[in-house]
Amino acid sequence: MTDLTLTVNGKRVTRDVPGETLLSELLRETLRLTGTHVGCDTSQCGACAVHMDGKVVKACTMLAHQAAGTEITTIEGLANGELHPMQKAFNDNHGLQCGFCTPGMIMAGVDMVQRYKAEGKTLDEAAIRHELEGNLCRCTGYHNIVKSIQQAATEM
Repeated sequence: MTDLTLTVNGKRVTRDVPGETLLSELLRETLRLTGTHVGCDTSQCGACAVHMDGKVVKACTMLAHQAAGTEITTIEGLANGELHPMQKAFNDNHGLQCGFCTPGMIMAGVDMVQRYKAEGKTLDEAAIRHELEGNLCRCTGYHNIVKSIQQAATEM
C-alpha cells in the first residue's frame, strides 16, 4: 500500500492503495464515482473512458498509480452546474438506450471534438464513426450517438 495523490473532478484526493489497483477500481470502489463503467477489463469497449489531463484514457487497464499527480475528469465531473453540451446532445438526440456505454461515449466524444477543433480538422460522420471504433454499444446502432456528437461539436 502506498499513498496516491491526484485531482479528481477538481478535488485533490489522497488515498492509500495497493500498487495493483486499477484506475477504474479507484474511481468506482474507493471514490464511489460509479459513472465510470467497466464492461470488458481489456480496453476493448470504452465504457471506462475518463479524461486524464484533458485526454481520454481507458481506466480499466491503467494502474491508479500511473495517474499520480494528474487531473482526472469523470462523467460526474463533466457538467458544471448544467449539462455539458455533449451530455445535452446525447439527451436531445437519444444517443443512448440502456445507458451502459453512454459515459464512455460522452467522454470519448468530448475528447474527439476538442482534438479536431484544436487541429482545425473537420469532424464529419465518417471521422466520428472511425473515432468511435474503441467504444462499443450493443443497443443503438450508433446513428443517434453520431448525431449527438455532431450536435455537440457545433455547440462546444
